Amino acid sequence: MRRELLTSLIAVVALTILLGLIYPLVMTGVAQVAFPGRSNGSLITKDGKLVGSRLIAQPFAKPVIGKNGKPETTSTNLPVVAPDPAYFQERPSTQTEYNAAGSSFTNLGPNSTVARDTFKSNLDAYLKLERPYDPTLTAAQVPIDAVTSSASGVDPEISQANADIQAHRIAAVRHLPLSEVMKLINDNTETRFIGLLGEPGVNVLDLNLELDRVTGGPR
Repeated sequence: MRRELLTSLIAVVALTILLGLIYPLVMTGVAQVAFPGRSNGSLITKDGKLVGSRLIAQPFAKPVIGKNGKPETTSTNLPVVAPDPAYFQERPSTQTEYNAAGSSFTNLGPNSTVARDTFKSNLDAYLKLERPYDPTLTAAQVPIDAVTSSASGVDPEISQANADIQAHRIAAVRHLPLSEVMKLINDNTETRFIGLLGEPGVNVLDLNLELDRVTGGPR
């Protein structure tokens, strides 16, 4: 009996060291050498300052200014913000400020009235933002990713169709030719993995950083 217990204890200790310590350290070392950017979170810096990660969506918003000329706040004294028209917008999120620490999906079924009302509200907000720059835009033309959240709630990419609609607003606000904005979208569109898996997508952070580079910042 003692022999079996001793053998089991040795096996537990050995496997813990091998799989719980040595293996993770080796994999971490290999990742740091082979994929340093990805293994550290695909972080992006600008002028030496961290601006985000290519893997996590973030809001591109600005404070809402009230009639008194001061930023509006909620009843809990939080700032009221609205989409910044000078930037491409991410898809809706279930998380406040696209909080990756609590990423999740809505888990609402197709017959849910909450889902219906949420999608309707997102659609109304999208049309309100984009129609002043493209009066011909209809609800039927709005792609699904513009009104629904992703499974994680922090998907950093939008569809090219979504970006193309927003291009009209960006061109007007930034005083750029629409063709130039469309080219920026095409240049920042990632194709299907190995040409087969997934759908083409536009990383919003990459695109907005390139937009700032071309125009020298928001206007």
